[in-house]
Amino acid sequence: MVDPFTAGAIAAMVPMLSELATDIFKDSAKEGGKSILGWGGKKISEGVQQQIKDASRQYVKTYQERHGILKVLGMSKPVSLDSVYTAVCLLDRQGLQQFKSIADLESAFRQAREQRLRQRGQPSPKQQGIAVANAEQYLMVLGAPGAGKSTFLRKMGLEALKGRQRTFQHRCIPVFIELKRLSGEIDLAQEIIKEFETCGFPDAKGFTSKALEQGRLLILLDGLDEVPTESLNKAIQAIQDFVDRHSKNRYIASCRVAAYRSNFRRFSDVAIAEFDDEQIRQYISNWFQSSDDLANNTAAKCWETLQQPENAAAKELAHTPLLLTFLCLVYDRAQNFPRNRSVLYGKALRILLEEWAAFNRLANQRRIYEGLSVELEEILLAEIAARGFAKDQLFFSQSDLVRRIKTFLASNLNAPKHLDGEAVLNAIAVQQGILVERAEDAYSFSHLTLQEYLTAQFIANNPQFIKRLVDRSLTDERWREVFLLTAGLMKGSKGADPLLLGMEQQAQTYLNTPKLKALVRWAEDATAGPEGNYKPAVKRAAAIYLAHDLARVLDLVHDHDLARDLAHNLTHNLALTHNLALTLDLALTLDLAREFNRALDHARARAREFEEKIFRSVNFTELVADLEALELNTPDDNQPYEILQAFADRISEIWFKALGLEPEVAVLSYEEATALSNYLYANELMVRCQEAAVRVSPQVWAGIEARMLTIK
Repeated sequence: MVDPFTAGAIAAMVPMLSELATDIFKDSAKEGGKSILGWGGKKISEGVQQQIKDASRQYVKTYQERHGILKVLGMSKPVSLDSVYTAVCLLDRQGLQQFKSIADLESAFRQAREQRLRQRGQPSPKQQGIAVANAEQYLMVLGAPGAGKSTFLRKMGLEALKGRQRTFQHRCIPVFIELKRLSGEIDLAQEIIKEFETCGFPDAKGFTSKALEQGRLLILLDGLDEVPTESLNKAIQAIQDFVDRHSKNRYIASCRVAAYRSNFRRFSDVAIAEFDDEQIRQYISNWFQSSDDLANNTAAKCWETLQQPENAAAKELAHTPLLLTFLCLVYDRAQNFPRNRSVLYGKALRILLEEWAAFNRLANQRRIYEGLSVELEEILLAEIAARGFAKDQLFFSQSDLVRRIKTFLASNLNAPKHLDGEAVLNAIAVQQGILVERAEDAYSFSHLTLQEYLTAQFIANNPQFIKRLVDRSLTDERWREVFLLTAGLMKGSKGADPLLLGMEQQAQTYLNTPKLKALVRWAEDATAGPEGNYKPAVKRAAAIYLAHDLARVLDLVHDHDLARDLAHNLTHNLALTHNLALTLDLALTLDLAREFNRALDHARARAREFEEKIFRSVNFTELVADLEALELNTPDDNQPYEILQAFADRISEIWFKALGLEPEVAVLSYEEATALSNYLYANELMVRCQEAAVRVSPQVWAGIEARMLTIK
């Protein structure tokens, strides 16, 4: 992170503001009569010019200190707003209205395969925020909590101050007003006067009047949604009246989408777009700019870590600037993301529940739903998330959510009884952004990750649901993240043991035919013996992988690829090394690649490695001799397909014979291949859950690992 502002940067901004302020005074003096300084038509004195220059310097410095830096979430040092790039896209209200039902939204989401809502057809084109601000005189910027609305307004003010280097095309003095700080009657003119008066502008009242009259101000109205509810209607009317009276000026206002119910007459509505990959990468790059970070290439390493499959859900959080800031802080401290993802997502949820609310207190310093503690709210959200996820429901109507909130409050003795369901929902959606309104009367969790985490939390807090989770959802990949998060959240005396034992028991039910049992029994017998470099489960997984590889080469069945890949993954996860995974990669050279000499060399090399690492009683000396003898009859590339295929088959047959495995055992029906895939997937997920867990009994896991890929 770099110094957010320097004396040089401030000095560069002063001439523009001083010149503009002087012009306002001069224009007033030219009008004749008594000017704002009482000069009539006289020339402005050098003393007054110096006063204007000094006030301009103070104004720039004050704006930089108040609005030119980003420092949230316990950051040790501030970071310049220039390090945060926020794209603005037009809010296509007509596009949102095309979703006539929640089912319609569900369908659109599943087609997009991501939680960030996409419209049908072409998505709304993104426009650079500065371009929109240049084009629109009256702009209402909408967005979810943490989306960067305030940051965008502050950045526009900084751009307006930059003089000749500015990207903001209009010659204006920016005035930033936090609406949440105002109480009682809103008098925008008086607020502007205070800004100039504090910095020492001469005759601040007269100066403000002339600046407004001449249209020389960029008025930034931040946080319409944070005006107390009882004052909101009056505030909207006061702002409307002010804009009508001073229509020559430029205005940018901000509000959370869920709180925006009234269109301002003159304003164009736009929405802050979520960060895309390029913006995430740029933000990370700008974040890690210290000399040590540059020397260690920290930004690139952070980005690469975020791209890893196990961090996919963390990357989803990164599309929200607030949570991307949090992720950068996490990486900055540990140079990695937590192995236990439940810790990461739990902290992200708490940011939305607590820390973000702390930075955005309402003017009356009280929560809308006073009495509903963070802990109680988290239980409520977990129940909503879990019951929705169990029904494969990602979107909720307002009436559905209100009903669930009321039921929860009524069924909990310690829940406040005075709370109104509608008010609670509005507070959660408006103040925190955990539930967001995607379209009219259609809510969802702001991130799928948060719904998965809350679902896991519900299960971990209600262990009676563990068996139902395992029985119904073990091989449903939609529930994969929930399993991993649940394992990380089970911290009681038994830790994740009940979950892992239940998964093991359910996995055995997938070995439901004699052929599947024969294949697993062969793998167990063929690899029995001293562990050597690898545990028995690793060797059994490797043997099953090889059997599938050989069956694939023989082209005896077309449904092996998934099971083969799962066996490969399981072998790698258990061995925790890439070496064995590479050793098992036999099919690449046994495929009909028309390079049989290389294929045979590769097969011989693999035979020697398998002899050392995997199998107990295979005669690999004889296997190598048979492969070398076969080399004498290697066909050339011009032979008919049938001859080439027969030669490839002969290679795999030699392997089957050496391994003591009948080819028919490896040939599975579609149903058997599916069942074996489920079995291997369940075992692989068990390994992942053990890694994700905070607490697992060594004895329990040792027993599970010893029984893995065996017939009980």
